[in-house]
Amino acid sequence: MLELPALGWQSIVIFVVFALSLLIATYCTYAERVIAAFLQDRVGPDRAGPYGLLQPLADAVKMFTKEEFFPGGANKALFIFGPCLAMITALMSSAVIPFGNNMSFGNNAFFLQGIEVNIGMLWVFGVVSLGVYGVMIGGWASNNKFSLLGAIRAASQNISYELAMGMALIAVLMMSGTLSLREITLQQSAPGEWAMWNIVRQPLGFIIFLVCAFAETNRTPFDLPECETELVGGYHTEYSSMKLGLYLFAEYINIFVASAVMSVLYFGGFNFPFQYELRDWFVNSQSWELASAQNLITLLGTVGLFLKIFAFIFFFMWIRWTLPRFRYDQLMRLGWTILIPLAVFNILLTGGLILAGVIQ
Repeated sequence: MLELPALGWQSIVIFVVFALSLLIATYCTYAERVIAAFLQDRVGPDRAGPYGLLQPLADAVKMFTKEEFFPGGANKALFIFGPCLAMITALMSSAVIPFGNNMSFGNNAFFLQGIEVNIGMLWVFGVVSLGVYGVMIGGWASNNKFSLLGAIRAASQNISYELAMGMALIAVLMMSGTLSLREITLQQSAPGEWAMWNIVRQPLGFIIFLVCAFAETNRTPFDLPECETELVGGYHTEYSSMKLGLYLFAEYINIFVASAVMSVLYFGGFNFPFQYELRDWFVNSQSWELASAQNLITLLGTVGLFLKIFAFIFFFMWIRWTLPRFRYDQLMRLGWTILIPLAVFNILLTGGLILAGVIQ
């Protein structure tokens, strides 16, 4: 058995997490087109490879080979830095998500998580908040009024909906008592209590978080920062080549991360029904070693988590091709006059139920 220090195994996990984030973001572009074609009853991508499976690679080649363009009067350094910052922050936010429980090989044991910090949720919020700077910098550095308007919209939209999202999260933290995503996940895995996923105890908080996730990722019906009917293309109007590709990939990575966070916070993360009973069955009936049975349960849990994530990604795309976008005043009114009061009510309700002993 290969013996590696803990840092070596963790480095491998971090590399795999980043690679998976990029791969899923790449094929989200393919899934977007296939789902749109299905919902609109038309043929989707079918030219590049069988069933169009090589379409994302064709898109990547197109992005890399398109002409580099710098608008007149643009700040070139910041014009390049904007999409790079958006991409870096999107990748960093996936580092603290627990994709699986512990694995052990001989004397080596590690968690399927990039890094574990006891303030994991603050890490996600902090990094996501930095991502809007990439949009702001790109919009301002383009020296284009439509790009600047799109950047201003993105900043005000993110600030407005981060408040409601943060308050929806507070209710979960009141029950869990920790900011660690791993601990929040493990608290939803008590033997025989799989129905204690947070979606059961926090349905209103989940709905608020879900709506805010659409706004934070600039997805329809909250895609005002890149509204082509008003702003041509929004903050990335002047972008071409791979700089535009970085903005597009960052959006899909943010969708992946938002789906993963919602799966972890409200749907048990890598936990699945009867996992402990299944592990004990392998140990008692099949004479497996406990470590081997736990490794299998961990892999099944990781598969289950990705199924939950893909279900949320499908939901993001389904909504895009179903609902029209809001007007800007409607978007801001929803955030400030509906979601924030609902989030405050949810906090008070959760506190009252905890004091009454109804939930723990």
